Amino acid sequence: MPFYNAESTLSAAIESILTQTYQDFELVLVNNASTDQSLTIAQKFANQDSRITLIEEPQLGIVYALNTGLNHIQTPYIARMDADDVALPSRLEKQVAFLDAHPEIALVSCVVQHRSTSVNTLGYQKYVEWINNLVTPTEISLNRFVESPLAHPSIMFRRVAVEQWGKYKQGNFPEDYELWLCWLQAGAQMAKVPEPLLVWNDAPTRLSRTDARYLPKEFYQTKAHYLAQWLKTNNAYHPKVWVWGAGKLSRKRARMLAPLGVEIEGFFDVADHQRLEVPCVHYSKIPPPGKVFIVSYVGNWGAREEIRQYLLNAGYREGVDFILAS
Repeated sequence: MPFYNAESTLSAAIESILTQTYQDFELVLVNNASTDQSLTIAQKFANQDSRITLIEEPQLGIVYALNTGLNHIQTPYIARMDADDVALPSRLEKQVAFLDAHPEIALVSCVVQHRSTSVNTLGYQKYVEWINNLVTPTEISLNRFVESPLAHPSIMFRRVAVEQWGKYKQGNFPEDYELWLCWLQAGAQMAKVPEPLLVWNDAPTRLSRTDARYLPKEFYQTKAHYLAQWLKTNNAYHPKVWVWGAGKLSRKRARMLAPLGVEIEGFFDVADHQRLEVPCVHYSKIPPPGKVFIVSYVGNWGAREEIRQYLLNAGYREGVDFILAS
């Protein structure tokens, strides 16, 4: 559990771990250069419970703090937790049991409860509803290029996964999403316990709202990098693809693939367009399966599902004939 200036929420987060039904754990608290009373709070808990280890990480930044924690931990399973969230009592017990029962799974998450102190949270609520519906390894894998399919503080993973596929990377991208994409590309399987085990607090200060690394541009560049790799082995027509979505934003995001060796043959959209340098035709003219591979960059919540269902009804197979990337 890394923390930075979390004096108002840190106690509740720590207590939610200490009161777990599963009690055989070490709680590693990583102070990431806090300037408020967070360190004093953490030290108080550490003095009272021998299972708590308190570590200082003077380099400010979540990646430094996360990897400092990983460098310390030697247990076979590692759970993530944020200093502004609350783990429900059976979280560790059920995630440990899941990994014990499913040796093929490298990482397990869970359904999360969304709690917000912000005013405009409809988008985040829809996002939480979306990730809560992605439970199986197949669902998580096929939706990885839409958005991050996991809530970072909800995960538990095997230490061997870190040893095999690497730690969090420092860069101009969201560190958690990059890690999922990296591990999934390497062959990791991920799943969820299909019940709520974490209260995910959506505060105005959450990094995903304030850090430039979480801006849409950074998300899409990260996705493009791993999508291009995925297409090399999953697109029978590589390097050629057709893109569903010819709007300005969809075209901009899809063209991030070009420098990575992906050739856009044309676009499908709700209308024909003659103004583009490649063909753009009405989606009703999509050929039968087995002729093209389609990457959808339409990001509207309702439209995305309509496109998926349209292609499935037409006989296209998700992950074989098409993939959603927005």
